[in-house]
Amino acid sequence: MTIEDDYAPSSQAWVRNHVTAITENGTTDGVTIRGLPVVLMTMRGVRTGKIRKVPVMRVEHGGAYAVVASQGGAPVHPSWYFNLKASSTITLQDGTQTHTYTVRELDGDERAQWWERAVAAYPDYADYQVKTTRVIPVLLLEPTA
Repeated sequence: MTIEDDYAPSSQAWVRNHVTAITENGTTDGVTIRGLPVVLMTMRGVRTGKIRKVPVMRVEHGGAYAVVASQGGAPVHPSWYFNLKASSTITLQDGTQTHTYTVRELDGDERAQWWERAVAAYPDYADYQVKTTRVIPVLLLEPTA
C-alpha cells in the first residue's frame, strides 16, 4: 500500500482542484487563491487515518511557515486544524520543494508577530477575524532537523 492509496480527497471542489493542479504540475507555483500563492500541507486525518492534502496561503519567514485556521471567518475551526493539533509533524510543499515540519500553535507576542505576517501575505485574514468571535488560530510549521 502506498501513501496515495491512503489519500482521501477533500469534499470541497476548490481544494480538490488545487491539489490536482499541484500534483499534476509537480509545483505549487502558479496555483493561487485570489491571485496570491499557496503551499500544500499533507497530513494524516485524526478521525479517518487517511492522508489529507490542503492548500493554504503561503506565509513564510526564515524557512518557517504560518498556517492560519481562518475558515473564512466561520465560527468553527477548519477540519485540518484538528489534524495539525494531533500531529507532531507534517509535510509541506512550496514550489517543487517538499520538507517535513513540526507543528505548534502560537500565542501571545509570537502569534501577534506571525499574524501580522499572515495579514501582509493575505489581507483577507483581517476581515475574517472581524467576522468571527473566535480567535483565529495561527500554527507555526518549523523545519525538522
